[in-house]
Amino acid sequence: MNLTDRAYGLAESLLSEPLPRRWSHSLGVAERARSLRPILGEDAALMEAAAVLHDIGYSPRIASTGFHPLDGARFLREQEAMDERVVRLVAHHSCALLEAEERGLRDELEAEFQLEQPDLVDALIFCDMTTTPDGGRTTSGARVDEIVGRYGPETIVGRFIQRAAPEIHAAVQRVEYRLAADQAAGQPM
Repeated sequence: MNLTDRAYGLAESLLSEPLPRRWSHSLGVAERARSLRPILGEDAALMEAAAVLHDIGYSPRIASTGFHPLDGARFLREQEAMDERVVRLVAHHSCALLEAEERGLRDELEAEFQLEQPDLVDALIFCDMTTTPDGGRTTSGARVDEIVGRYGPETIVGRFIQRAAPEIHAAVQRVEYRLAADQAAGQPM
C-alpha cells in the first residue's frame, strides 16, 4: 500500500465516525494539497499524506495531551511507524510551535520533532488555513476569523491563532506566489 492510500485509510478510521466534520476538513485539506502538485514535485504524495493526517490528534482514540499536533505525531511515529517527514509535518502544522508555547509544550514539541523544510511547512499551512471546517475553500483571513470566533479570542487557541496570523498569511502568500510563478512559466510566449 502506498503512502497516500495508507494515510487516507488511517485518517478515515480515526476521524470519520467520531469527528465527521474534522474528517470533512481533512479531506478538503488533502484536496488542496493535490492542487499544489505542480509546485511540490516529488514531495506531492508526502504533502497529501500529511494533509489528510494533520488533524488525527483530535481523535478520541489517540488524544492524550489535548494538543492535537503532538498527539497525532506521536501516534504516527510510535504506533504506525509513519514516514518521518509526514510525522514532522503533522507535528508542526500551521504554526504549532506557537500553540505549544501557549500550552507549555513548546520544549517537548521542539525536542521530539524537527521542523520540515520551509516550503513544505508553508504548503501545509496553505492547505489547512485555506480550508473551512467543512472542507470548502476559504481565505486565510476568513479562516483565522472563523477560528477566533469558534474558540473565543481569550482562549488558548484564540490567542495562538491571533499570534500566528501574520505568519499564516505570509505562508499562504508565498505558496500563492509559487503557484502563480509556476503557472506563468508554463504559459507560451
